[in-house]
Amino acid sequence: MDLTFPAAVQNYEALSSLMGLMREAAASGQWDQLVALEKKCQERVQIMRQADARSSLEESERARKKALILKILADDASIRQNTQPWMEKLQWALRNTRQERKVR
Repeated sequence: MDLTFPAAVQNYEALSSLMGLMREAAASGQWDQLVALEKKCQERVQIMRQADARSSLEESERARKKALILKILADDASIRQNTQPWMEKLQWALRNTRQERKVR
């Protein structure tokens, strides 16, 4: 984290790091780790909502914030790409379980 940036940008740095870890966990199928990191991200976002409302940034800080947001969005897309097949398998398994119960 670059300490020359204000807290608002540092929060985006921290969120970006967490999202990167989430992306790695999703890519390697570490679902428990992914869930734990998601909780940390939610906590960070709550902090950021409060900090963003009070901050005004200079041009270089806004540019850094924008770059971080773009990276966060790219990581989020990658996480979804990795979790989507797992979610589809889970939905299929749940549907089959429900159908088996109806047959009984």
